[in-house]
Amino acid sequence: MTKEINQPRRRFMGVAALTVAAAHISTFGAARAQSTSGEGSDVPAITPGTNTFFASLSQINAGVLNIGYAEVGAGDAPVVILLHGWPYDIHTYVDVAPLLAAAGYRVIVPYLRGYGTTRFLSADTPRNGQQSAIAADVIALMDALKIENAVIAGCDWGARTANIIAALWPKRCRAMVSVSGYLIGSREVNKMPLPPKAELAWWYQFYFATERGRAGYEQYRNEFARLIWQLASPKWNFDDATFNRSAAAFENPDHVDITIHNYRWRIGLADGERKYDDLEERLAGFPVIGVPTITLEGDANGAPHPEPKAYAKKFSGKYEHRLITGGIGHNLPQEAPQAFAQAVLDVDRF
Repeated sequence: MTKEINQPRRRFMGVAALTVAAAHISTFGAARAQSTSGEGSDVPAITPGTNTFFASLSQINAGVLNIGYAEVGAGDAPVVILLHGWPYDIHTYVDVAPLLAAAGYRVIVPYLRGYGTTRFLSADTPRNGQQSAIAADVIALMDALKIENAVIAGCDWGARTANIIAALWPKRCRAMVSVSGYLIGSREVNKMPLPPKAELAWWYQFYFATERGRAGYEQYRNEFARLIWQLASPKWNFDDATFNRSAAAFENPDHVDITIHNYRWRIGLADGERKYDDLEERLAGFPVIGVPTITLEGDANGAPHPEPKAYAKKFSGKYEHRLITGGIGHNLPQEAPQAFAQAVLDVDRF
């Protein structure tokens, strides 16, 4: 089933709704999210950019990393994990997280490896950006936080990571929201050439395949990220302050290495780690995802992305696709936080 949801570019929150979103700290115990099917309250309208920061960040050792993460909501509430992509950061969810907390969830928003305050515990650990390594990081974070399962939602790299967890660790993923659908990749498939127009959309992947590209990204990472934001979300009128809050995460000492390795690994120009070979072999078969899923797409997504009909059959559980209209681009949670938060609530009621 596909639904079309109109998301006006500017939505003003009413006084009562603002009170609910802003006062979520005092209502954690009273407003508990339901994990069973049933109708619930709609997420209140919110102007994108209403929230500009997370009140605090925490750090925890998990697997090979010391992971930085924002947490909003009661510690005993059902968990939602929100995963950002490239070149974005946890501020992708700065409006989504308080909406979900107000609805009764404990919301965890981690910096992926190579971003923000997340650091490798050892200088000897490979700065590896392959898809299964990033998913394993999230499982390690859940283990460290003693989270048995969660609704996992993401966009871009975060959507791919959510897909992988849902496919390989379904008991840990209660339900999933994924922007642009099914994004699990295969290096062998990625070696196959695409039609020229499709190859053009991946210009940065080929740039990163060169040492000139690595040096260029190192020197101009903020200019590069801003260009990607503009191309991927051509109708999103973000301001300098919004961009700069996320750009601070790119100063992570491993950011360039992780980014370059990710794109080179995808097309077979860099090796992964042997310990992830079994996971990658399973992912290369493009496993079907059985957990309840809602996929989302913005009507103005300028980044490379598959058509919904191409991946609909990859979801064998209860499934729905939603097109978010109103000029919504690639960074959908930040551009349309109400629609994204509503999808999380709805998929957990499937």
